[in-house]
Amino acid sequence: MRRALLLPTLILLASMPALARDSLGIFENWGAFRDPGGSQNGPRCYAIAEPVVRRGQARKGFASVGNWPRQRVRGQLHVRLSRARSAQAPVTLSVGERRFTLVAGQVDAWAPDARNDAQIIAAMRSASSMSVQTVGADGRAFADSYALRGAATAIDAAALGCAKLR
Repeated sequence: MRRALLLPTLILLASMPALARDSLGIFENWGAFRDPGGSQNGPRCYAIAEPVVRRGQARKGFASVGNWPRQRVRGQLHVRLSRARSAQAPVTLSVGERRFTLVAGQVDAWAPDARNDAQIIAAMRSASSMSVQTVGADGRAFADSYALRGAATAIDAAALGCAKLR
């Protein structure tokens, strides 16, 4: 059922020229895409998923792991929060039993460095779920949860999708 809900959004992402051009595959809850890129940043490839939502919730936010060969960036985590966070609130990523503090903007969060990106991806490969917790701009705590089934395969497909574009 989750896959059925994820597919329309991933198809929409694939149809948007600025976001993705080539589908590399849908793997359970995750999709992999390649954007050939016409700008100086060049091509990018990424694995992406939406948070698991409860009945009645709107679909917002995503988690992705991206590669930008021209910038020599591989396996970079990016999380779009489902809503704006409080400027003072830390953002914590929980992957299985591991906890990571992310660097955050108002609605986006990243690992602080490549070493943390690698640790997060390694944890994602062996866990069944992950969640991102913070406090919203409205003062209420919230968490976006992700099923990780298919994540490792999508991350690998994205890495291979850009491997020859370096």
